[in-house]
Amino acid sequence: MLVLSRKQGESVVIGNDILVTVLEVRGDQIRLGIDAPRSVTVHREEVYVQVAKANSAAIASAESQAALLHRSIPRLPVRSASPKDPPPGASLGPQRPPQGPRPA
Repeated sequence: MLVLSRKQGESVVIGNDILVTVLEVRGDQIRLGIDAPRSVTVHREEVYVQVAKANSAAIASAESQAALLHRSIPRLPVRSASPKDPPPGASLGPQRPPQGPRPA
């Protein structure tokens, strides 16, 4: 862990595009300003932990629902192909003999 001392108004740069500034020091609390791109999520640690737990619970619920759904889908019997069966995709209707070119 990197430990830094900063005074009010001073900043720390993280990466190329995140700026953390000490805005105010009052007793045992400090106020921080965080300037980061919208694509970077920033949460207090206790909020982050709650969100992570909620996401884990949602994933577990979705997986159990998917398992229940998978078990409830009726299965069709699997039939093995016999030598008499036509190849897959073959027409089962009446067959016409192939016609060649007509005489002129």
